Amino acid sequence: MLLAFSLLSPSSIVLLHPNSSIPWRGKPGACRVSRSSKIRAQQRREERPAARKSTWEEVLATAASLYPLYVTVGGAVACFKPSAFSWFVDRGPGSYSCALGFIMLSMGITLDLDDFFRLLFNRPLSILFGCAAQYTIMPVFGAIIGKIMGLSPALSVGLILLACCPGGTASNVVTLIAQGDVPLSIVMTTCTTLSAVFLTPTLTKVLAGAYVPVDAVKLSLSTLQVVVAPLLLGSYMQKAIPGFVRAVTPFAPLSAVLASSLLASSVFSENIVRLRQSTATPTLGLKNFLSGDLGAVVISVILLHLAGYFVGYASSAVCGFRERQRRAISIEVGMQNSSLGVVLASSHFTSPMVSLPCAISAVIMNIMGSSLGFIWRHVDPSDSD
Repeated sequence: MLLAFSLLSPSSIVLLHPNSSIPWRGKPGACRVSRSSKIRAQQRREERPAARKSTWEEVLATAASLYPLYVTVGGAVACFKPSAFSWFVDRGPGSYSCALGFIMLSMGITLDLDDFFRLLFNRPLSILFGCAAQYTIMPVFGAIIGKIMGLSPALSVGLILLACCPGGTASNVVTLIAQGDVPLSIVMTTCTTLSAVFLTPTLTKVLAGAYVPVDAVKLSLSTLQVVVAPLLLGSYMQKAIPGFVRAVTPFAPLSAVLASSLLASSVFSENIVRLRQSTATPTLGLKNFLSGDLGAVVISVILLHLAGYFVGYASSAVCGFRERQRRAISIEVGMQNSSLGVVLASSHFTSPMVSLPCAISAVIMNIMGSSLGFIWRHVDPSDSD
């Protein structure tokens, strides 16, 4: 998570600005030469030499990029020794909220709002489409898949809550790997995160209200406290205490990755204990897995993320977006902020099973997203166009 904000400095985001990569399609002539000259002159004014990273910064960046490995190992430990996370689980949901707040603060201190608004105003169409896709494709499929799989009310609510969450910041890293449009991914993540204060509670209430009562106001307040407030605070700290921010920024991605892995693994271990207690056997064998709630949730989560990746790509292709933008939108739609789902589920719903789909998603989503990114890395996006 969060690697794109550390790998892409504000100056490098400017270099990736879409207007510098879109070919001129007008008739050749003086107008074309003039436009090209202006673009090159603007690039020379905005371009700043990027500082070379030191060895230890490279090590930190590489360690942070192993997020799928951390969360997978954490999930395995949660299955075989759930007590390893009891110290964190026993302090929940307060510990969950603090962890998510720390993750969003880490994102905030690496987010330059000036560059964010510059990209937002220059690319309104693709950003608007991506955000609309995020909050339509996933919620609709979350409700449909929960019904088709015959999930219990608590698990259906958890799947819908996961589907209504904003895009996850891990999508920025996967988009970078997949040779997608990274600036678009970053702005989409920020926009969907800020709009989650209203859209996540509202969509959850509309789609999950038939299963259990949903208090949209309390969900909105929690989202504001643990997501938006730390994000804006981190961005404010850039100007208020720039020296401190420069000192801690290299450590922010890895710290956020470890906090997110701990959060997902802890909730997963909590639900594993309950599932074992509810079965006749003390272990979850293959037969029990396939026929029980855990197997149904795993399959549902896989189907949900597959739908996000596929429909996100197909819809952006139909609307005429270029290949790099299609990849960014596909990955952004398919990868959710499962940490937010975990915190909202554990804080506002009586059944602890509501948080299970979000916890499982943290493992499955990153494995699927990373695999898709590595596949696309070997497919030239210009050839696809």
